[in-house]
Amino acid sequence: MPRPYSSSFLIKRRSQMKKLFIFLFITVVTGMSLGNVHAKAPIRIGYLQNDIHQLACWIAIEKGFYKKYGADVEVAGIFRAGPEEMSAFAAGALDMGYVGEAPATTAVANGVAQVTVMAQVNTEGSAIIVGKDNPEREVKDLIGKRITIPGHSTVQDFLLQKALRKFKVDPKKVSIIVLKPPEMIGALKTGQVDAFIAWEPYPAKAQTMGVGQVLLTSGEIWKDHPCCVLVADNRFLAERPEDVTAMVRAHVEATDFINAFPDEAVKIGVRYTGMDEKTVRLAMDNVKYTYVLSIEGEKEYVDFLSHLKYIKVPDVNAFTEKFINQETLQEITGK
Repeated sequence: MPRPYSSSFLIKRRSQMKKLFIFLFITVVTGMSLGNVHAKAPIRIGYLQNDIHQLACWIAIEKGFYKKYGADVEVAGIFRAGPEEMSAFAAGALDMGYVGEAPATTAVANGVAQVTVMAQVNTEGSAIIVGKDNPEREVKDLIGKRITIPGHSTVQDFLLQKALRKFKVDPKKVSIIVLKPPEMIGALKTGQVDAFIAWEPYPAKAQTMGVGQVLLTSGEIWKDHPCCVLVADNRFLAERPEDVTAMVRAHVEATDFINAFPDEAVKIGVRYTGMDEKTVRLAMDNVKYTYVLSIEGEKEYVDFLSHLKYIKVPDVNAFTEKFINQETLQEITGK
């Protein structure tokens, strides 16, 4: 028969096993903790509701371009207008986003949010729409009329103000109302407003529904004007520059994809806007998709927004140089 273990041996063995168990437990817990420390949170992004300008974002999601460059993306907000999205940045709810250049400029200049422009998203792409059977044929015909914009300090607000001044119409002689784009077509159809200015595809939808007609495209108001941009929260940019670079790379490839494969891009646009193919195609014809930054365009925004007293910027060049990051895009594209 095997010799029984002594009591002292068993006590010693139990002590050794207990120490081993404690060692393994600490190792596992420490490993888990370290893993949690090193695990990166998803990149929280936002964009505007049904805004065909921001098609590159949807392309990057659908075609896997964000994943291709190692960016783990989470859609953290879909907003009805640019100022709403900038409020989300101010609250620390977003890391990056697709948004109008004008509301981003206004938010940064007024100290509401701290973001940096990393790439252009599009130029042009908005329009002033009047009722299909309305007599208005020129901007001067808008005198005394009710015109709706998506919000103050939006690109569309800027464009309307610029159009009125360009065609020598006193802005005080029109009634400007704030209404979100999804509600604009119905308001025009029922006569609650006489005209609206919005981003695509709402102008296109008003046409395909037989509700409205184009008075002026934004390209006719200001040719090749910068519109939407890809921005990064400054703290996120400082802490995770490699993720910002990955996002810009994905955005560049998505933009090139739109221009190279417009038919497939249309299908993705239909899916994300919920609008018909005819409307999306018409809308995309009014948008120029580009990632090339417009420095002079930003300076014009700053000048005009200052004139409207939305912002106060002592040095336009210094503000623009700080607000727009040219280095990352130049490294990626050589442009």
